[in-house]
Amino acid sequence: MSESDKNDSEKDKILKEVTPYLGLGLQLAITVAAMSLLGVWLDGKFDTSPILTISLSFIGIFAGMYNFIKYVTKTGK
Repeated sequence: MSESDKNDSEKDKILKEVTPYLGLGLQLAITVAAMSLLGVWLDGKFDTSPILTISLSFIGIFAGMYNFIKYVTKTGK
């Protein structure tokens, strides 16, 4: 086995280990952003600024972190 084949094999192994986690950060960010935008929209609609924006932002953070931790612990076993 040549040196380049060994390096390619190591890169493939690392990529297989990392691939399941690549989308987690994006998923967390999208969850928080979507809930925040929903809060902004609802605050505009019901004139409750900034109560719903803050509340839904925190709900988005908690939901995103819950999914993040749940996925990491499930795939880490």
